[in-house]
Amino acid sequence: MLLLPLLLLAVIVPGGDNEDAFQGPTSYHIIQILTFANSTWARNQASGWLDDIQIHGWDSDSGTAIFLKPWSKGNFSDEEMIKLEDLFRAYFIRFTQKVQDYVSKFQVEYPYVIQGITGCELHSGKSIGSFLRGALGGLDFVSIKNHSCAPEPEGGSRAQHFCALVTQYQGLWGIIETLLSETCPRFLLGVLDAGKDELQRQVKPEAWLSSGPSPGPGRLLLVCHVSGFYPKPVWVMWMRGEQEMPGTQQGDVVPNADGTWYLRVTLDVTAGEETGLSCRVKHSSLGDQDIILYWGYPTSVSLIFLAILVPSLVLLICLALWFLRRWSYRNIS
Repeated sequence: MLLLPLLLLAVIVPGGDNEDAFQGPTSYHIIQILTFANSTWARNQASGWLDDIQIHGWDSDSGTAIFLKPWSKGNFSDEEMIKLEDLFRAYFIRFTQKVQDYVSKFQVEYPYVIQGITGCELHSGKSIGSFLRGALGGLDFVSIKNHSCAPEPEGGSRAQHFCALVTQYQGLWGIIETLLSETCPRFLLGVLDAGKDELQRQVKPEAWLSSGPSPGPGRLLLVCHVSGFYPKPVWVMWMRGEQEMPGTQQGDVVPNADGTWYLRVTLDVTAGEETGLSCRVKHSSLGDQDIILYWGYPTSVSLIFLAILVPSLVLLICLALWFLRRWSYRNIS
């Protein structure tokens, strides 16, 4: 029964009719990181994620779940969540004990880290797929699909021994299928429905240009900043006309404090070749109205200059006409 809680969200079942209503995150997964320093010290960390949005944590001291969003329980009752907490708490304790028992058998040296990820994912065609993968020391160890264990090549003989051990629990798979055919899809769809106002929000990005440290003599680093957008998927590219610049380098999309995202995209060019280049931003919140920022005077600088110059010229012309009329009136008098 050690694998039961870890497989809590790993099953392939028919999806509901609500899939088309959801935009944004389409999967839920649990990450477990178990660190062993020696035979008497171990630390268990766990977290729950909707795509790249963390909605659950785990307090290893108290053995309780941490709900990071008001809607993290989905449509589960408090009683159901308490039962799941009890299940995970028992699993973490027993799994840690059993791993320690088998350390010598699998010839693992301290310190070492076990990592696991399992979850459900909405697919086209209104179905829910599943995945479960385990790693040892950062290397793929085993994967479990359709209630069978497959050792990964990086796992070597230890992974094969592990799968041989797991297959002894044949009765476990039927229990898991019965539980998860109801629990998994209801939780995933329930969370997506409960959090849809936040998950489906659209926030338009802001973009600006700057120059970075010179990559070398006679070269320029052009930087396009895009910030404040939600959801996370975004397309940013340096362009010359309608041609994408092949040297465009995209950094990591990192979170802002307000839950939106930031991206930095650079281009290394020879000095003098920057004229006519532009940064183009596509995002779902913009519809078909892409943001296009041109490098140099033909763009924002010139627009600002014209915005100041044109009204000033109009004002000067009006003043000149007023003084001219007044001077003419005095001469006539």
